[in-house]
Amino acid sequence: MADDTQLYRVPDAMAKLRMSRSVIYEQLRSGRLRSVKQGRCRLIPASALAEYIALLQREAA
Repeated sequence: MADDTQLYRVPDAMAKLRMSRSVIYEQLRSGRLRSVKQGRCRLIPASALAEYIALLQREAA
């Protein structure tokens, strides 16, 4: 079954990236991880997660 989720809440992104809440917010503040706001809710697009993972892979190479 494919994951059709397009927007992730911070706890979901934490689980997907296996990073702590503070690291996620640090990456958001630095601009390395993009997000959008809907009302008071911070949401991270699936494309932003993919871009962030690609960034980490480039930095590791």
